[in-house]
Amino acid sequence: MPAKKKDPSDSDNKKPAKAKKKSAKAKKTKKTPPIEKIVFFGTPEFAIPTLDALEEAGRTPQLIVSQPARPAGRGQEEQQPPVAQWAEEHGIDLLQPESVKDEEFLDKLREMDPDVAIVVAFGQIFSTDLLELPKHGCINVHASLLPKYRGAAPIQSALINGEKKTGVTIMRMEEELDTGNIMHQEDVRVKSWESAGELNERLADLGAKLMVEMLDMLESGEYKERKQREESASYSSLIEKSDGKVNWALESQEIYNRLRAYTPWPGMQCHFRGRPVKLVWGVPMTWENAPIGVTGTVLGLRQGRIAVLCGNNTIFGIDELQRPGKKKLRASDFANGERVQVGDIFA
Repeated sequence: MPAKKKDPSDSDNKKPAKAKKKSAKAKKTKKTPPIEKIVFFGTPEFAIPTLDALEEAGRTPQLIVSQPARPAGRGQEEQQPPVAQWAEEHGIDLLQPESVKDEEFLDKLREMDPDVAIVVAFGQIFSTDLLELPKHGCINVHASLLPKYRGAAPIQSALINGEKKTGVTIMRMEEELDTGNIMHQEDVRVKSWESAGELNERLADLGAKLMVEMLDMLESGEYKERKQREESASYSSLIEKSDGKVNWALESQEIYNRLRAYTPWPGMQCHFRGRPVKLVWGVPMTWENAPIGVTGTVLGLRQGRIAVLCGNNTIFGIDELQRPGKKKLRASDFANGERVQVGDIFA
């Protein structure tokens, strides 16, 4: 009697297919060796949330690299940067080379043989030798949606340009400035009243979260890198103290965007009656039938704000001002104390 042919739906025939499917799944989730030896490069306060998140995730760096102590404050006393202070408080080995291209420094890293280097607002250019030293490379937290706003001041640039959306990019570093592959990215809405200081805090926390996620993805192998689109690239320049000078010839919205971008540093400065004054806060105002005149002219006091004529016949309402060495004053108090008159000029 001939052998009975097995129906394709028989359970015996399902086993090989099931095993094959399981094998394919295993290949997809194949893990790399665990990331244990982490070196962290960072300098300012922006990097601290990432250090805190790494510690909480059980991934405290074995070595922290920060910029050297620099003179700071009115007394110009030498002060350790925030990341160096964090390392000292947590008992983590700390290096502060003048240059990360120094061979003695690179030799110390070679001895460590790190699995990955995490870089958050460090402040020095990396050489090819350094970039290729960690097994998983050098991974950077950048406070913009790359390729937009490469460079030193992405948060300020986003605010100056009135962006409604920004975010954080986790990027694989290469020799060119902020041009490496995008590994992880998330966007956030920019609040209309948000200053650079406030947005800085939000993006620092977001960067910390994304970096912890990125390390998990590196270990699992479940991530995709993508190249940046060069045609969409833009750059942000380093902010100088002189950038904070108010230009009343700009439209009021542009002045407002700069005020947000330059708060807390370098602040917005102008002159009133020949003496410097800091523009602490203010907003664009509506003013029906605003007169045409010299920009910077005081139009009056409205809703507790000093109304100032700006470019294209727009109006900026000053909420708060501060003379050097004096306390901040509401605009109405400043106007009363200094007897501000219609027609006075902010220069």
